[in-house]
Amino acid sequence: MPVSEVSAPARGLRHVEHAMGTVFSFDLRDPVTRPVRRALEEAVAWLHHMDEVFSTYRPGSVISRLGRGEPVPERYGPEVAEVFALCEEAAHTTGGWFSHTPGGRLDPSGMVKGWAVERVSQMLYAADARNTCVNGGGDIQLRGEAAPGTPWRIGIAHPARPGELAAVVTGGDLAVATSGTAERGAHVLDPHTGRPATALLSLTLTGRHLTSTDAYATAAFAMGAGARDWVEALDGHEALGITAAGEVWSTPGLPMATGAGP
Repeated sequence: MPVSEVSAPARGLRHVEHAMGTVFSFDLRDPVTRPVRRALEEAVAWLHHMDEVFSTYRPGSVISRLGRGEPVPERYGPEVAEVFALCEEAAHTTGGWFSHTPGGRLDPSGMVKGWAVERVSQMLYAADARNTCVNGGGDIQLRGEAAPGTPWRIGIAHPARPGELAAVVTGGDLAVATSGTAERGAHVLDPHTGRPATALLSLTLTGRHLTSTDAYATAAFAMGAGARDWVEALDGHEALGITAAGEVWSTPGLPMATGAGP
């Protein structure tokens, strides 16, 4: 699939793609070689393919057909099996707070987007794009640096104060995922009750890999008041939470920019 909306200066490339019901943006800060361009085109094509497999809004998608108990072509088996295995692992790690069957309906969306973003980031890295930011609907996989000696800076929007930032996290080789009510309302379900989780307005989690970080952010948001203690005991991850009452908290190791945050 040809890449559209691309600008390509001698060093660096940016691209925006609509797929999987959201917007993916690519910010590459390396020399734009032929392998990098080819990897970006392959990444974009793969995202659209994953939309056909995992979209819960397409009646003919593999996931929709599985949810109806219908058979699906064998060629899709490995990808679906990989995502389901990751979902089971996340459910175990979170004590059941992550679920790919929320409300009794098959829906692995809480895993798929982070997994897809990390996968395309890996595709670019394999083509020697080593300083990149891939953003899928606000969930981000960072690699390398924004510029030589300059880390990436990611602003965390305050869900109750439009136009304001709650914090700025900074670093490289970092994943940042936010689960909250600002964009889609109370859409995250407590898997134990089937009701929307409402104790938090937003929960941002940082880690190394977006696949797990995104899933854990969804689980921690569902935990509500228990999220902070759970994240503090979770190796390799830090969090910023904003409660329904407007309280902002963060775990001690959150990689915030100097002078930013609560």
